[in-house]
Amino acid sequence: MSLIEGLNKIFDNRIRLGIMSALVVNEEVNFNELKELLDITDGNLASHLKSLEESGSIKVQKGFIGRKTNTTYSVTKAGEKAFKAHIAALEQMIRSTK
Repeated sequence: MSLIEGLNKIFDNRIRLGIMSALVVNEEVNFNELKELLDITDGNLASHLKSLEESGSIKVQKGFIGRKTNTTYSVTKAGEKAFKAHIAALEQMIRSTK
């Protein structure tokens, strides 16, 4: 078995890793909260969210608070399972290189 087997390419970017980490421990997080948490631009965050949505890792809910749009994100069951497997593979890689 190779050292990188079990790693999921969709999560190998630090921003996507940060997004998934935030979503796994919170029921949902809105766009502005993620932007502030990760300290990145709107465009950068939007492109990574799109990749995660297209992979089926997260789901998007668009709504309104008063007259302002509010977009929230949450992890899907499949996304949570894949992310946890990715983290387990990272931990295994770290342990095996000691």
